[in-house]
Amino acid sequence: MSDQDLIYILALQNVPKIGDITAKKLIAHCGSAEAVLKEKRNHLLKIDGIGSSMLQDVNNKVHLLAAEAELKFIRDNDILCLYFMDHNYPEKLKHCIDGPILLFQSGKVNLKQQRLISIVGTRKITSSGVAFCEQLIEELSVFNPVIISGFAYGTDITAQKSALKHHLQTVGCLAHGLNQVYPKVHKRYVAEIEKNGGFLTEFWSTSNPERENFLKRNRIIAGISEATIVIESAEKGGSLVTADIANSYNRDVFAVPGRTTDSQSTGCNNLIKFQKAHLLSLPMDVPYILNWELENDKKPAIQKQMFVELDADEKIIYNFLKTIEPQLLDIIALECKMPIFKVAGVLLNMELKGVIRPLPGKLFEVI
Repeated sequence: MSDQDLIYILALQNVPKIGDITAKKLIAHCGSAEAVLKEKRNHLLKIDGIGSSMLQDVNNKVHLLAAEAELKFIRDNDILCLYFMDHNYPEKLKHCIDGPILLFQSGKVNLKQQRLISIVGTRKITSSGVAFCEQLIEELSVFNPVIISGFAYGTDITAQKSALKHHLQTVGCLAHGLNQVYPKVHKRYVAEIEKNGGFLTEFWSTSNPERENFLKRNRIIAGISEATIVIESAEKGGSLVTADIANSYNRDVFAVPGRTTDSQSTGCNNLIKFQKAHLLSLPMDVPYILNWELENDKKPAIQKQMFVELDADEKIIYNFLKTIEPQLLDIIALECKMPIFKVAGVLLNMELKGVIRPLPGKLFEVI
């Protein structure tokens, strides 16, 4: 993308009454951001859904001047710009109607052909929430997922620190420009995250971490991921907004249940109760629901190991499958008198131990 093209894209992004959906509509009609800004106003008004109030400020030269200043910041700081029509724009976000027309990136983010999951939750995460989050990432590390979050206090930074610990790529989606760090105490993690992922934002260097920016950036967290996991949440909170957006994008949502008396579990319990999220009780529920498969070099040999230790639930399932033809998950759960969500995790653990294998059609058999 040339600097000239980028200046016009920035200028269009800066017009206050033209959001991403409208900008995409205008670009589709005119062919480019430059063509939009050079088109006569009366011609733009003929486009369906475009009103005069939207175009009130579109030809103001102040936007081009602001764009030139922002371009200087971008070039001086080696920031990568991701335009929604380019190949380097996050693929999953391309399918979100309200995805930003332009994203700014620092670090070494690689989202191509990756397993992408967002982990969000309360900023006041409990010790049990921290423990679950860390266990989740530790057990999922064999699948090498990219961990997406918001770089905020609590759940976000817990997930991203755990990702770094297990040498996973992690991406922080920011609610401000790349010229600052918020919260400031997280500055110590910036360099390491940029070596093992990086940061994405739609906000210019002139943008501060305002409340509405956090809500706006949540659609990026949900949009670039194939699934969103809510670790803990009170009855209201930004993570529930992210979960709702993920649902609107037809993405999978997981929620960790908690006791009904725990205030930081109310939001998660409600997501599950109203069927807005899968109940997540075991880390291996995630790859099972998302149909992830281990890479060949990480798969156990397709050969029953001698003297494998099975826990009580694994023994029940093993003994059932040993005496019968391959069976569906639902049938296994019914006959073994276990909830489906539990059986899913147990089966994956048994597969990793090399005592069962999955078959097409979600069937399972003893090896």
